[in-house]
Amino acid sequence: MPNSATEAKIFACNQSKVLADKIATHFGVPLGNVITSTYSDGEFQPSYEESIRGTRIFIIGSTHPGPENLMEMLLMIDAAKRASARHITAVLPYFGWARQDRKDKPRVPIAAKLVAKMLEAAGATRIITMDLHADQIQGFFEKPVDHLFASTIFLPYLKALNLDNLTIASPDMGGSKRAYAYSKALESDVVICYKQRAKANVISHMELIGDVTGKNVVLVDDMVDTAGTLTKAADLMMEKGALSVRAICTHPILSGEAYNKLENSKLEELIVTDSIPIKQNHSKIRVLSCAELFADVMHNVHYNKSISSKFIM
Repeated sequence: MPNSATEAKIFACNQSKVLADKIATHFGVPLGNVITSTYSDGEFQPSYEESIRGTRIFIIGSTHPGPENLMEMLLMIDAAKRASARHITAVLPYFGWARQDRKDKPRVPIAAKLVAKMLEAAGATRIITMDLHADQIQGFFEKPVDHLFASTIFLPYLKALNLDNLTIASPDMGGSKRAYAYSKALESDVVICYKQRAKANVISHMELIGDVTGKNVVLVDDMVDTAGTLTKAADLMMEKGALSVRAICTHPILSGEAYNKLENSKLEELIVTDSIPIKQNHSKIRVLSCAELFADVMHNVHYNKSISSKFIM
């Protein structure tokens, strides 16, 4: 019989090696050995360089675009299944393609559902992820999903700031539930931005619902992509009399002109996790690591202990 105290192994996809190394350190095991061979046309093949037969393995990799990140996770899962791993847990600090979680117009895919089915078809027996774009994506899976909240990381940081007249803000109507959860934990007021988009990543109009005069505002969102919404909201709130505006966003995609928008905005600070490696350092960006959160949950999953405390906003 395998010894449950020693059978857990942790492996990393290339895009998440830095975070995976931190997680493995907190977990208390060395990061497993994987090599990737690449053909001249760009096709690649991961290979486990140690036995994983009969073990519980955790494969860590965020699936942010480009598509090679998702493909690597699928290949790693498939290789583990064919190598007779007993449990295969896909650890996706950032679950990519999640914005396509419904048909919002005719003749479009539901990519989040497709990704869920592909992960399961590849052989994943469990999914661990953090701050999904929409909570109901958990229902796209037939396997167990542990959906963690980065609030366990952000709330202690916000409390340590000791901001007077704190107000939590949602940058759009869809994030109001998240904003209310933070406001309840911090016993603060809430304001909401109402925005209209001309197309993806382009805002045509934004209005503020609520009063921010004399308030220190913290915008809360699950991700920051082009930073257009956050910076526009921050500038609007400062015009409406806010003392300061910060933002906490779990997943720092930061594509396109995001860094320039941050630099030129009135946003004082952008607080993110390391679920996705940031492309460049910036004076306004503060990164809080999610490694300990994932390591604790993985440890409890391995030893069949409760993880319910990590689901509390």
